[in-house]
Amino acid sequence: MTLASTVTTDLELSTDIETTQTYKISDDKIQGFIDDLDALKQFVYIVLNTEQSEYPIYDLDYGIALNDLIGKDRIYVEAELQRRITDCLETDDRINSVDNFAFTVTDDELLCTFDVNSIYGTTTASTGVTV
Repeated sequence: MTLASTVTTDLELSTDIETTQTYKISDDKIQGFIDDLDALKQFVYIVLNTEQSEYPIYDLDYGIALNDLIGKDRIYVEAELQRRITDCLETDDRINSVDNFAFTVTDDELLCTFDVNSIYGTTTASTGVTV
């Protein structure tokens, strides 16, 4: 008795990008949905306003570590902030690059403004640290 089996596979490579639709979060409510660049802007805002390893609901790598930069030398903070922003944002597949960093100091706050270049276009974002 001879058993013969044939396995046929037809694989296709798909380059479709999954939808980025998510809930729209405003200052006082969650209402409706957003997608594409608006969803990416919301992601950037949330990740830059979440202290890394602070909240057990998030993965330990989610967010950005800023608290340890408070009170440090301004030159050090500028370089480290640029690196940390780039590292935490470029983990998202929608983001191609983060560049055009600019720093301004008002009283004791260092504000970092930068461009986020994504598959949906470019948006400007910012975050600050007390120095």
